[in-house]
Amino acid sequence: MRQAEFLWLDGALPDQQVRSKSRVLVVDESASFDPAAYPEWGYDGSSTYQASGHDSDLVLRPVRVVRDPFRGGDDRLVLCEVFTPDGTPHATNTRARLREVLDAGGAKQEPWVGFEQEYTLFAGERPLGFPVDGTEPRPQGPFYCGVGADRIFGRDFVEAHTRACIDAGLMIYGINAEVMPGQWEFQIGYRGIAGESPDVLNVADQLVIARWLLRRVGEEFGVEPRLDPKPVKGDWNGAGNHTNFSTAAMRSRATGLGAIRDAIERLAARHDAHIAGYGHGLADRLTGLHETCSIHEFRSGVADRGASIRIPRSVEIEGAGYLEDRRPGANCDPYTVCALLLETVCLTDRKAVSA
Repeated sequence: MRQAEFLWLDGALPDQQVRSKSRVLVVDESASFDPAAYPEWGYDGSSTYQASGHDSDLVLRPVRVVRDPFRGGDDRLVLCEVFTPDGTPHATNTRARLREVLDAGGAKQEPWVGFEQEYTLFAGERPLGFPVDGTEPRPQGPFYCGVGADRIFGRDFVEAHTRACIDAGLMIYGINAEVMPGQWEFQIGYRGIAGESPDVLNVADQLVIARWLLRRVGEEFGVEPRLDPKPVKGDWNGAGNHTNFSTAAMRSRATGLGAIRDAIERLAARHDAHIAGYGHGLADRLTGLHETCSIHEFRSGVADRGASIRIPRSVEIEGAGYLEDRRPGANCDPYTVCALLLETVCLTDRKAVSA
């Protein structure tokens, strides 16, 4: 017998949340990481903003399995897609759209992705590190990658979340304190480890699981990790989900920089479509200040953190690598971000496969 926590994205607007429920079942150890070894399971979609009460049955279909870092042992976390009873992907199932784009030709260029997920820890309505009397802390500057009780807030939570990601077997790359007190970042994606695949579907799945782990660890510490792209108004950095993207042509020294420049031209032509799919509340974050480019402008540059698309200096030197899309907000849907990148960069007709 093992316990499996089934995870899925709900229909909450404007930002979907990860829901979960647990099932006790028998799955042979040799197949315990195979999604096909786990049964489909129903749930009440009317309680997750995905159905009406008079016709509320929806179906969870397992698609990714990792270790459960909380229960340990033989127990697993099982990420699922949501389907209607007739087998149609539910309207909120954005993972199905990404699969569709991959099948339509997006996979041919061997796209890889990595996410730099920023988030802010809150105690009630106050970010950790902000004075309890409601006054402003000292200006940003000493907090980014800082150390010390006067600069760093929530490290015990962050270390617990990092350990949970490692124990689950996720491709977590690193962590760092961000520019605002109580704000942190973790990275998920390519690590150069044999047997790990940074393909877009795998990494997007892992980010969704890592976000569930954020909130689950928050239960243990009594804090709320928020993905608000502008958690505090005023002269403070917002929170993004910078997306590092590449194709086989970008990673090849024979074609690298040329392929990257071509991708940037394509991205410039569909800037508005990407902004529309990169997360709710982007206008508050993409102001042209605080290491962002204005939401109304598209600009690229080498080592330029004020650009829409940054080419890392190391990529320019090597002549190959990846580009960093700095526009997605912390609350973006990783499946939608990846689908848009594939539609724009990898599909020859440059047209969206689905609405």
